Amino acid sequence: MRRPLERPHGPGAQFLWDLLTFERLMTNQVIHLVYWAGIGVIAIMAFGVLGATVGVAVREGSILGIFLALAVLAVGLLGVAAAVLLWRSFCEFYVTIFKISEDLAVLRRDVEEERARQGR
Repeated sequence: MRRPLERPHGPGAQFLWDLLTFERLMTNQVIHLVYWAGIGVIAIMAFGVLGATVGVAVREGSILGIFLALAVLAVGLLGVAAAVLLWRSFCEFYVTIFKISEDLAVLRRDVEEERARQGR
């Protein structure tokens, strides 16, 4: 079994160690920003759907055009709702993968400590 590297001590050294060795995964904190950025893009899509609805209603100008605009609105909002659900699912999957990684790191640390205790 390979011998682990010595961990540095001091202020800021642990952060640098984590950054260089991937012992602690930092993407878990970043995923919240990515999630909200994606929700922002989806919100812009929703405004695009509203703009398309108004455009269709104004261009047609008749009662049939208004019904067509309502159909565009319904389909567009269903698409936006599906995009929100898919984006949320993707982000939750990503967080789950990182949680599994953290749990495996804890299990590995426990096994190594147990082996060290038995070796004494």
